[in-house]
Amino acid sequence: MKTIPLKSWIIGLCMVAAALLSIVLTPTRLTAATAPKIDLETMIPKQFGDWHQLQELDVIAVNPAVQANLDKIYQQTLSRTYVNTKGEQIMLSLAYGGNQRDEMQVHKPEICYPAQGFQVLHMNTGTLHLTQDKRDIPVKRLVTSLGERVEPVTYWITVGDQIALESLKWKLAQLKYGLTGKIPDGMLFRVSSIDTNSNQAFALQDTFINALVDGIALKDRDRFIGHNPGQAG
Repeated sequence: MKTIPLKSWIIGLCMVAAALLSIVLTPTRLTAATAPKIDLETMIPKQFGDWHQLQELDVIAVNPAVQANLDKIYQQTLSRTYVNTKGEQIMLSLAYGGNQRDEMQVHKPEICYPAQGFQVLHMNTGTLHLTQDKRDIPVKRLVTSLGERVEPVTYWITVGDQIALESLKWKLAQLKYGLTGKIPDGMLFRVSSIDTNSNQAFALQDTFINALVDGIALKDRDRFIGHNPGQAG
């Protein structure tokens, strides 16, 4: 009878152990099933600070192909255009998914905008200061163009109660939940405007986001901007 080498036994046992471990650690419980329900339409105010929602006939059109891609994978989406007393307009686009899977990463603006014909002229990562909450949140800034339309974009993505812009942070956030058997929900929060002056556009977007966050009920705020580690509770 042929003896199986010890190395082969060890490799075989490791493979079995890895398979069993993957079954044990595969998350099965959606955090969205136990968390308060998300309703973007009611949670996002139509009027706040110096801003109010424009009626459909007056809005700057959100690129329909970009929006259609978001609608395919996220459970809820919300697109609105707001205007202030100076006549300045900001486009808001939110997309919420109860299961923040890897494929949701392909809907990052730097990927889905070019897929619809836009050029990304510039992109960097920065921080946005929330005055009332006294905290900074990480954001990505893009300057995109389609023909003569120049559209600066500010966005972030949440995975569970964390903001995760890069793939590594995304994976670490997923792992944190996965180790407890949970599948996190997540949200894409994006604002943009039509402006050839990107610095001016980003400053206006920051002002808009601050006013919007202040207008969201305190109990719901973490669902949109992530949990503040310094906050009690």
